[in-house]
Amino acid sequence: MINPSTGPSSKAKVQHMMYGFGDDPNPLPETVTLVEEIVVEYVTDLAHKAQDIGSKRGKLSVEDFLFLIRKDLPKLNRCTELLSIQEELKQARKAFEVDEDKLATLE
Repeated sequence: MINPSTGPSSKAKVQHMMYGFGDDPNPLPETVTLVEEIVVEYVTDLAHKAQDIGSKRGKLSVEDFLFLIRKDLPKLNRCTELLSIQEELKQARKAFEVDEDKLATLE
């Protein structure tokens, strides 16, 4: 089911994720529910641990999450790669930004 404001439901996202990792295109609903529960529990636990670490400094940061996954090299490498790509995209968007004030003075 697709929610117009948020896109596909979390169950649909989990189902697609499972298929991407080699599962059947239409896994059993019970399996999707179980995997969803495991993912939610993992992410919630990770967020709480990161919050505990961040509370010592008074704020939560990306580094808190990276610290928590530092011993899981595949996850750490993937997160580092995604953060690098995010920064590249941010710089690329910035290069194409049109400054309305400068544009107005050119006319």
